[in-house]
Amino acid sequence: MKLENNIDISEVEGNASPEIKLALQNSLMQRQRHVSRPAGKPFRGFETEFASRMQLLEASILSKAEEPDKLEGRTVFEVFVDEDVLNRSGIMHGGCLAMIIDFCSVTPIYVLSASTGAHGVFGVQQSLNIMFHSPAVLGDKLHIVNTTLTIGSRARSGRCEIWNITQHRLVASAVCTNMVPSELSKL
Repeated sequence: MKLENNIDISEVEGNASPEIKLALQNSLMQRQRHVSRPAGKPFRGFETEFASRMQLLEASILSKAEEPDKLEGRTVFEVFVDEDVLNRSGIMHGGCLAMIIDFCSVTPIYVLSASTGAHGVFGVQQSLNIMFHSPAVLGDKLHIVNTTLTIGSRARSGRCEIWNITQHRLVASAVCTNMVPSELSKL
């Protein structure tokens, strides 16, 4: 199915609505756009280049395994480890993993919130608590699984696990806290 901006969401699995899948794809596409420097020169930074290689595989709303009366959002992305994300030891840089977690961990929160009529916004990350488990190297395929933990009226939390499906091991896991920004800044 191709919707606005000629984005194809037909390959995205899961029971989230086409509009929600499109919003996730648009969010990914926005990270791929050129950013202008003050001097007017186009700039494509690391996040821009990396986001262009990420693929959204799933966007779902499911019954929570531990509490079947409650729902959880779930999103899954995939990406290959390329040279530009390696540190000098030849493994994927922790900062690159943190960038993936920063973007991906909020997506199931958006999916569930938008599906249930709550705050359908991506929000602002307040904290990322990351545990690094094993290295990923050039050519490894990463499977990024994200789920919601809680959704309140302002604070929301989610979990992200980055699995190396080439080596069959967990690379990193994280818990994030996200908030719905105020309508008007009180600064």
